[in-house]
Amino acid sequence: MNNKGYWCLQLHAHLPHVRHPEYPDFLEEDWLYEAISETYLPLLSVFEKFVEDNVDFRLTMTITPPLCNMLADSLLQERYYVRLNKHIELAAKELDRTKDKKEFQDVTKMYYEHFLNCKRLWEKYNSNILLGYKKLQDLGKIEIVTCCATHGFLPLMNNEKAQRAQIRVACQDYQRYFGKKPNGIWLSECAYYPGIDKILAEENLRFFFTESHAFLYGTPRPKYGIFAPIYSQSGVAAFSRDIETAHQVWSAQTGYPGDPVYREFYRDLGYDLDYDYIKPYLHSDGIRRNIGMKYHRITGQVSLGDKQSYVPQWANDKAQEHAGNFLFNRTKQAEHLFEVFGRKPIIVSMYDAELFGHWWFEGPEFINYLFRKMYYDQNIIKPITPVEYLDKFPVNQVVDIAASSWGDKGYYEVWLNGSNDYIYRHLHKAQDRMIELANKFPNASGVLERALKQSARELLLAQSSDWAFIMTTGTMVDYAIKRTKDHLISFSNLYTQISSNSLDEMYLQNLEHKNNIFPNIDYRAYL
Repeated sequence: MNNKGYWCLQLHAHLPHVRHPEYPDFLEEDWLYEAISETYLPLLSVFEKFVEDNVDFRLTMTITPPLCNMLADSLLQERYYVRLNKHIELAAKELDRTKDKKEFQDVTKMYYEHFLNCKRLWEKYNSNILLGYKKLQDLGKIEIVTCCATHGFLPLMNNEKAQRAQIRVACQDYQRYFGKKPNGIWLSECAYYPGIDKILAEENLRFFFTESHAFLYGTPRPKYGIFAPIYSQSGVAAFSRDIETAHQVWSAQTGYPGDPVYREFYRDLGYDLDYDYIKPYLHSDGIRRNIGMKYHRITGQVSLGDKQSYVPQWANDKAQEHAGNFLFNRTKQAEHLFEVFGRKPIIVSMYDAELFGHWWFEGPEFINYLFRKMYYDQNIIKPITPVEYLDKFPVNQVVDIAASSWGDKGYYEVWLNGSNDYIYRHLHKAQDRMIELANKFPNASGVLERALKQSARELLLAQSSDWAFIMTTGTMVDYAIKRTKDHLISFSNLYTQISSNSLDEMYLQNLEHKNNIFPNIDYRAYL
């Protein structure tokens, strides 16, 4: 029996570039270390087991340029390894401490085995897990797409050359890690406005992703809605997010992750354990914080103190049940759409990768069960990547795609509002000055070339959409403001030194050491 449709899983793996060699440990660096242990390594482990078991799977995954640079950075690799070994040490101590506490024996054993598996994978790839993901792409199992260089929000850049630089630097950097040019791109925050497609076409990108209303408010309205790709006027294909699958997984209230048996994210051993016992596993400042080991389940609408103990087997069984429910819904969805359209649809499920493992601890197992059930238990819907779908169905409708994002309310308000609007006049001035420098010194060499490269790095880092997002959400606002200001000040100082022919090489060297993203950057991307 022929299948009735296709499913495209798109995981967007991204973190802002956070690297602070000037401190022995740094709170925001924990974002990376937590994501490695809870998302990037567990997912890699699941995918490798698929290959080992001959489970034919497909998925698409963004690994953004800032994340690639952090995962390949030797300082951050060393710091993660130290942290991982501390977790193994603590988990071993916990095995002994809880040996007479029956309700915690299974969960402590789970963590100990989890961290050992992380260490096994980390050492297998000599600290660079990008090699593992590259191997999966080379096998044709996953399609790794790029993103804007520093997750810059393109619609709020008022200069096409600045937008193009975000795309061009990203594509060049991708080749460094994956040995080929990217086929597709995740536009930061799925933020699109008419004209961006022209830049993508110039950089030879074949496809990108959008929110659903980018299609539904397009002109003309797409014949197949969001269940087939469309071509922009520049010939680049767009794939749209399916709302039904988004709500089934994203929503903490009505989606799978909020089930009472799943692990409770907000109760952590960093606060639960005796201070003197846990202190060696905190930062050097000794302040209590989350350490990533959590012994309780969601339970229900109760206070953190009333959460019940986590039972790994219950959570695992529930992940299997939810995977079966998700697959059942996708098969019925594909059958219905095929009957209506007379064409095999593509259902695109788009999520932040960090949802799977970090926020929803059981997420990687959900994916494990889902692909296995999809492979063994049915033949109605098959997993596919965007390129594979375009190869099967090269003829698609041309549509003027509507301005949109996947942020709250669907447009640009999250990144442009009263909490953050003041940053854009400075960002716009800096981007204009960077373009001015690139045109003034198109063939620089030596220290001048280094200064121009660092100027580009500082501008790109200041443009990260993460800082404006954090200012809106109200978490870690001081850090987001400081990062924006620091990069703009560094850029401004370099601009002044370059323009007045008075370069301070020690100042430049310090910036190169601290903000070392894109080691092979070509500042001529701004020409």
